[in-house]
Amino acid sequence: MKQQPPELTTPVRNFSVQLSPTPRGARLARLLATEQLRSWGLPLDPARQVIAELSANAVAHARIPGRDFRLLLYVVADTLRIEVTDTRDDRLPTPRIPAPESESGRGLLIVDALADRWGVTPGLPPRKTVWAELTL
Repeated sequence: MKQQPPELTTPVRNFSVQLSPTPRGARLARLLATEQLRSWGLPLDPARQVIAELSANAVAHARIPGRDFRLLLYVVADTLRIEVTDTRDDRLPTPRIPAPESESGRGLLIVDALADRWGVTPGLPPRKTVWAELTL
């Protein structure tokens, strides 16, 4: 009997939710994702922080009234992938060093520090997906 490679026998877990592009929507993304990670038995941190930052960025920098953003989590083998899709493909995220007294502008620096990999993938116009991967 031929044995299947481990990546084919490992279950794929996924979770997707569409939320309003508001501070409440970003907070709800973090809370729902935290409960999903908990139900999968996965560590909450640093995933919770990455989800919070990517969701907050979608609300702060890619908000168009009436157009929701989507959070997608999925696990394949030992990798958790976090995706946040918004409807502002004309605004690509760029990490910047904020002024020391600035109260915002550190989100992508935090994602870069916590994630193993992250990037941006264009979608069907006007969408883009900002993603991050964490090794479990």
